[in-house]
Amino acid sequence: MKKIILTLAMVSYMGMDAQNTDAKVLQKAFKDSYALEQSTNYQGAIDALKPYYAESSYEINLRMGWLTYMAGKFNESISYYEKSIKLMPYSIEAKLGLIYPLSAMKSWDAVVVQYNDVLKIAPENTTANYKLGLIYYYREKYTDAKKYFEKFLNLFPFEYDAVIMSAWTYYKMGQYNEAKLLFNKALLLRPADVSATEGLSYIK
Repeated sequence: MKKIILTLAMVSYMGMDAQNTDAKVLQKAFKDSYALEQSTNYQGAIDALKPYYAESSYEINLRMGWLTYMAGKFNESISYYEKSIKLMPYSIEAKLGLIYPLSAMKSWDAVVVQYNDVLKIAPENTTANYKLGLIYYYREKYTDAKKYFEKFLNLFPFEYDAVIMSAWTYYKMGQYNEAKLLFNKALLLRPADVSATEGLSYIK
């Protein structure tokens, strides 16, 4: 009986030792990958991780999504990010990551879907609200843009990007009093700001 217990203990120890070895190997691969990325050797950074790729690993898929995006391999990047999202459906970082290659490919409708998915999970996410505001602003859908900029502005009332884009949106909608107030607020944040000064010059 004592011998059996000792044998089981040895097997358990060996299993733990193997796991620790695997963890150290993977940590080194990530470390090497970061160093290669730092020197803008994106393919090298990818190659450092490839031998350890596992479809079930959220961390590796996320990292590969970023590196392939940086290497200009946008379709591959999308695939890795989508795998990350499948593994962790509530991951905001993976959804925001997917937006990089989608934007590079000018797949704006797909970008809108991702930002909306982020807002379903985190309605007050400032990145998603601001970026959706920008998309609708440049599509000249100012009512929609206003909705998203206002969410951002309510969270950060004295943040330049929120203030200036809200000001321009109000101006485009013909709400000049609101626009004037916000252009003037922008000048508190950035005295002599060109965009705010231009906006005020259009309001009589």
